[in-house]
This record gives sequence, structure tokens and C-alpha cells, in this order.
Amino acid sequence: MSDEDLLENYRRAYNTKVGFGERPALIMIDFCQGYFDPDCDLYSGVEDALASALRVREAARAAKIPVILTGVSYHPSAIDGGRFFEKAAPLRYFIEGNPMGAFAEGLEPADDELVITKQYPSAFFGTSLASTLTAMGIDSVLLTGLTTSGCVRASCVDAMSHGFRTAVVADACGDRHDAPHDANLFDMNAKYADVVSEAETIDFLKNLSGKSAG
Repeated sequence: MSDEDLLENYRRAYNTKVGFGERPALIMIDFCQGYFDPDCDLYSGVEDALASALRVREAARAAKIPVILTGVSYHPSAIDGGRFFEKAAPLRYFIEGNPMGAFAEGLEPADDELVITKQYPSAFFGTSLASTLTAMGIDSVLLTGLTTSGCVRASCVDAMSHGFRTAVVADACGDRHDAPHDANLFDMNAKYADVVSEAETIDFLKNLSGKSAG
């Protein structure tokens, strides 16, 4: 099947948009220092994704919607890392106290921003995120973060599975190579979420802010 035929095949089967919700929250997934340090195994050259996410965060704060940051942290013995820690060697940088696990420069959490600490790929697995969003009356999430093929994808599938309208902000997500980044955005857009641009997201948030002011 040619690339053109494949795209047409997907358009016939998977061409539905669910749209942004009415009460969204912004989730910023695992923007940790290790992804930006060339001396770290996690380094992925994703500075553009962080810059985009910070612009989306600014618009989200202006719209007065919740901003939630996630990070990964393990006990010094890594006993809480399970098979994930056993399989993925770079997770050693997330052992409690390692500076590579700290939030990237420019993404220090504000006092009114919730931080969710996790041990597995999804921001929802083993955390209070779903129940917290539900209690806040949130109906949808805007996902940004690292990496597209890992924790962003896992969080996307779980967000949809928990009943939240899910938008993945493509410009504000990153991976160490374009191939897994693009393939996972394509697949998430087909089955689990709307993949949207930074510009679309910021326009939506500006309109939301205008409605709130009105």
C-alpha cells in the first residue's frame, strides 16, 4: 500500500475530531533536566518542545485553567520502579535527589500549580490525577511533554480511557528522533485524541479567557 493509499485508508476509518472541552486542564509531562543536558543519557534535543509548552502554559494561566506538572521520582533503592525501572536504564536519573530529575529551567512550578509524582509512564497510573481532575469538574486535558512515544502516549491513552476529551499539543511534545515522534502523533490522532498545534491551542485558550471575562 502506498503512503497516499494508507493515508486515505486512515481517513476513511479514523477521521473523527472530538474537539477541546469546556473545562480543560493543561498537563505538562516530565519536562525534566535530563532531557536537556547533553551529558545525560536522556538528552533528546527537545528545547523547541519546552519553549512551545511554556508559551501554552502562559496562555493557560491567562485563561485561569489548572496547570499540572508531572515528574518521576524513585526511592533510593528503586523498589518502587518495578519492571519499568528494570527495563529502561535511564530511569536511574530519576532516583530521588538526582539533579537530572529536577524540572527543566524555566518550568519551576508556581505555588498554585499541582505537581504529580509518578513511577510509571502514564500520568494517571498509580496517581490521584484522574480523581483530582474529576473533583475539579475538568472535562478535558491538553497534553504537552516528553517523550511523545513514551509518557505522553501512555498518558494520552489513559486520559481518553478515563473519559476526558484529550488534545495533544504536537509542538509542545518531543522525542529523541522524528520517526517515533511523528508515528505516535499520527496514531494518537487516529485513535485516542485530537493532535493540535500550539497556535490552535493558544487561540482556544484566548477565546476561553474571553468567555471567562465576559
